[in-house]
Amino acid sequence: MAEQARPHGAFDAPSDAHDPIRAGYVLRLGDDSLILGQRLSEWCGHAPSVEVDLSLSNLALDLVGQATLLLGAAGDADTLAFKRDVLDFRNCLLVEQPNGDFARTMVRQLLFSTWQHLLYQRLAVGTDEQLAGIAAKAVKEVAYHRELAGEWVVRLGDGTEESARRTADGLDWCWRFVPELFEVDAELEEACRCGLAVDPRSFEEEYRASIAAVLQEAKMAQPADQRPILGGRRGHHSEHLGHLLAIMQYLPRTYPDAKW
Repeated sequence: MAEQARPHGAFDAPSDAHDPIRAGYVLRLGDDSLILGQRLSEWCGHAPSVEVDLSLSNLALDLVGQATLLLGAAGDADTLAFKRDVLDFRNCLLVEQPNGDFARTMVRQLLFSTWQHLLYQRLAVGTDEQLAGIAAKAVKEVAYHRELAGEWVVRLGDGTEESARRTADGLDWCWRFVPELFEVDAELEEACRCGLAVDPRSFEEEYRASIAAVLQEAKMAQPADQRPILGGRRGHHSEHLGHLLAIMQYLPRTYPDAKW
């Protein structure tokens, strides 16, 4: 019999629940990696070539590996991944966006991986030893993700008329979600005050300069700033995340007592 749906918030408490600020921050990072890893895994068997198929699968595995460590730092990783409802996830809205075509996927990857790389560089020398260790391991992987995505955006943006159009459309779709990467709400502000988190505003200028450089090489114009779409960090998600979780969580919820 399928598992009964759990009410909002009815999942096992993080192991460091006595420190809700740390637990909340680690969950944000873990959810970002988990959801983007699941999104990229959707390309398996559907990418433009075998080489790209393998590349995207490897990116997905890197991200899921990061999520395993991060969610494990907050509690039971499997429970946090498969037993929470959509309102309990704290990932940014950018990573839950549908893949669209290959160009949009690469734009999304560039925008997120650039941010994640700059963040992990700083977390790797932070004061939280466990988080610094995870970031130090992941930063090398994320540097490759950033490089790969940048190369593809340049190749597509400065390619054929169609590839340039598709890349511009993907950039236009994703651009409205960038401001959320630099939003500092009360929880993140407290985590920064404690010395646990990195204030993303401290590297926003570097981020925007890096993205602008890639777009210039791709001969693409940066989109005009749009009204930012926020809320993912507070559990306010698009319908896309619910569909993703329905697939990702199907087996563990349908067979809750199964041993794999």
